[in-house]
Amino acid sequence: MTEKYELVVNDLGKREKVDLDFINEDIVKSAQKFHLSFKEYEKTPLVELKNLAKLLGVKNIFIKDESYRFGLNAFKVLGGSYAIGKYIGQKLGLDLEDLTAEKLLSQEVKDQLGDITFVTATDGNHGRGVAWTAQQLGQKCVVVMPDGSAIERRDRIRAHGAKCDIMEGMNYDDCVRYADQYAKDHNGVMVQDTAWPGYEEIPTWILQGYGTMAKEAKDQMEDLGYKASHVFLQAGVGSLASGVTGYFASTYPGDQKPFIGIVEPEKANCIFKTAKHDDGKIHNVVGKMDTIMAGLACGEPVTIGWPVLQSYANAFLSVPDKAAARGMRVLGNPLKGDQRVISGESGAATLGALSEILQRPDLEKIKKDLNLDENSVILLFSTEGDTDFVHYRQVVWDGLYENNEKYTYK
Repeated sequence: MTEKYELVVNDLGKREKVDLDFINEDIVKSAQKFHLSFKEYEKTPLVELKNLAKLLGVKNIFIKDESYRFGLNAFKVLGGSYAIGKYIGQKLGLDLEDLTAEKLLSQEVKDQLGDITFVTATDGNHGRGVAWTAQQLGQKCVVVMPDGSAIERRDRIRAHGAKCDIMEGMNYDDCVRYADQYAKDHNGVMVQDTAWPGYEEIPTWILQGYGTMAKEAKDQMEDLGYKASHVFLQAGVGSLASGVTGYFASTYPGDQKPFIGIVEPEKANCIFKTAKHDDGKIHNVVGKMDTIMAGLACGEPVTIGWPVLQSYANAFLSVPDKAAARGMRVLGNPLKGDQRVISGESGAATLGALSEILQRPDLEKIKKDLNLDENSVILLFSTEGDTDFVHYRQVVWDGLYENNEKYTYK
């Protein structure tokens, strides 16, 4: 495949807007209150990259560093933990206001629940979050991973007591179907961060759980006297992207909403393809999807999320693997005065793409179509740290995915 950048600009004026009551400020405050009840909870850092912004010709760049989240090196636990909490609350008839980690982890709740097996498919981070939550609850967990997944990520999930296997010959979407059938056959509870017709309640809770990260970032920027003009979000199935997009569209309505761009790997760009065709149908990507961005290697958009993105996202970007590799290097080797961020392949995708768009003359039209200029204040989310330790070093230290592009440095 020829590595290239492609952009679809979304004409929001012609879109009928979907309702955002499921991801508004009150809903996200409830999710954050739940997360606050865990002793492991702390706001993750919002890193200001003002010197990089100056080099790239924009006003400022902020990146939310999720490598600090709950000690798990990725943001995904926010969704899995909240969904499991909501499931247990619903099962036991608990009021949401009473749903705290202390209550959830109590022996009383364990005795009422009995034994539960939580089941999921993952490229690594989501599965670890579900396994961690199940471990806290003293419950069982079964996780399946697609062919080619990192052994280190599998072993980290197993370290939380989960049964976890890499499924030979299966891609991510195959694993989702396998896990769903396994849950049905073994009376388990499917906790998946994607949705399909008939399975949408738990994915909605997961999406709401991601809202905690978005609210933290918004509040932190406002505390510093900034409001984002642009938010770029990486997408696999699109749960993170639609949750954050929905939250910002809900809290900054109309013209106040930031310009939101969705970034996907060109080898797994199902949301981009769906936006490009714009024919009322979902367009999946099939096959192995062997992108460096393992956490984004998903071929089927989340059903509850796509309507939000179609209604409120301004643009959809399909980017090459080398963008993520460059993002990892830029964040890991900052300009003097900027803070270092250890970001994995999926976490660095947006910064890498942004840096190329702002520096390469051949991408000038995309820059213009994204409304990027010297007044832009950009918010990004580094959704994971070096969750694959060896691969991170191969990229950042050893030059894997070598980039021979010519850049402009002013």
